[in-house]
Amino acid sequence: MKHTIIFLFVFVFLQKDGLLAQSDGDNFLNNSVKTEHFELLQEFLSIPNDANYPEQITENINWLSDKFNELEFNTAILETEALPLFFAEKLINENLPTVLFYMHFDGQPVDLSKWDQESPYNPVVKMKKGEGWEKVENPDFKNLKEDWRIFARSASDDKGPIAMFLSALQVLQSQGMSPKFNIKVILDSMEEKGSPVLAPAVADHKSVLASNYLVVFDGPMHDSGLPTLLYGVRGITRLRLEVFGPSKPQHSGHFGNYAPNPVFRTAELLASMKDENGKVIIPGFYDGIEIEENAKKIMEAVPDDERGIRKRAGFAKPEQVGGNYQESIQYPSLSVLGIQSGWVGNETRTIVPDKVIVEMDIRTVPETNSNRLIELVRNHIEGQGFTVLDHEPTPEEMLEIDKPLYFQATPLMYPFRTPIDSKIGSWLREAVDKAHHKEIVQIRISGGSVPLSFFINELEIPAVLVPLVNPDNNQHSPNENLRLGNYVDGIRTITSILISSIE
Repeated sequence: MKHTIIFLFVFVFLQKDGLLAQSDGDNFLNNSVKTEHFELLQEFLSIPNDANYPEQITENINWLSDKFNELEFNTAILETEALPLFFAEKLINENLPTVLFYMHFDGQPVDLSKWDQESPYNPVVKMKKGEGWEKVENPDFKNLKEDWRIFARSASDDKGPIAMFLSALQVLQSQGMSPKFNIKVILDSMEEKGSPVLAPAVADHKSVLASNYLVVFDGPMHDSGLPTLLYGVRGITRLRLEVFGPSKPQHSGHFGNYAPNPVFRTAELLASMKDENGKVIIPGFYDGIEIEENAKKIMEAVPDDERGIRKRAGFAKPEQVGGNYQESIQYPSLSVLGIQSGWVGNETRTIVPDKVIVEMDIRTVPETNSNRLIELVRNHIEGQGFTVLDHEPTPEEMLEIDKPLYFQATPLMYPFRTPIDSKIGSWLREAVDKAHHKEIVQIRISGGSVPLSFFINELEIPAVLVPLVNPDNNQHSPNENLRLGNYVDGIRTITSILISSIE
């Protein structure tokens, strides 16, 4: 009863302050909060964050250290085999549980020529005009519009959520309030490069990261714009195939009909992996997947607009792996990411190419094992008459082997799924409901991948993702953006989580 009274007091107080108040036209935050927190977001987005340039990562870590120190956190740099991780900790009470928050501050590389502004590291606020976007000159954050967007690299993926987190903590600090649990924060510096050193880093710093729960602020909300909780993600394994023809490109007039063409060999191989409806026909690929009735009900409750999904993606008919979108991503997938061979366009040459490079991935689910699926694909390739090698064939092997193929497989991330009726699930649902009083979209597992299994397995803790950004944010692409209404709602969501006790 005591906890209920305290929460009601805090809730009413924050409603008065404006953070937990429901949107009332444009006045959904008070003026001081608007200006302060949007300036923080702009400042953070102005720091370049390409992990290919370590000095950029250092600059971001210095900025983060200053901001968390201002909030009375203890901060540290966790060294790894490559770039360091940023860590922050705040002990509220040793008798309270500890929540570990994961986000990442690195961003995808940028092609300046593809952005509709001077620089993706010079944030620009824009409003919708016709089919495009128009710059808002000298935006007044005291009178902003919810549908305005800030365009910058990592605006949504994933600096925006970090700024929301800092802003929520600043709100509590300004009111002399404390979170209802101990906080640890780990910020990844190489997520966009596949977090290649995260697994050993978590093992090396296990005692520092030890916590009771893991909450992740990353990824887009559901297309409906409703508050979203995500209880699992698929894993990812990368495959590289190199299919060989002649040892070097040959004249198509002299060698057409004689030198084996690796493009046709590759086409036949790839076509043998799936049927015309998109189902993988490699024997055993879907073994172990059983969807119970309760799981089906959870998926059916997700308000997907499948026609809208197909319209946005630009295709007429989906692959028939599952009965609907949510069901489809409960299965492992096999995708071709890119193919390279010969030359095209004005560079076209009359040659039989020497080889074809195929980049692929397998998205795994908790019921599947990445190594088993790798072996299934390898065995299937061998069954098509190829000799699978772990190296590029030597000149001697090119003369001896009929159909040589180089095969490389690398598991990058592993899947997980936390039960929806778990303690962490109940806590987050209650907190998000108190923040928004709207239907909460609960997604059993996401099609994408996030490097969380390293924490879950090493620290033995459950995890849930709380996506906060607009789904049409162009993450990883030019003109990445964050809807300002989402930014405000994200601060509201995180504030509610921080003041909600974990019973």
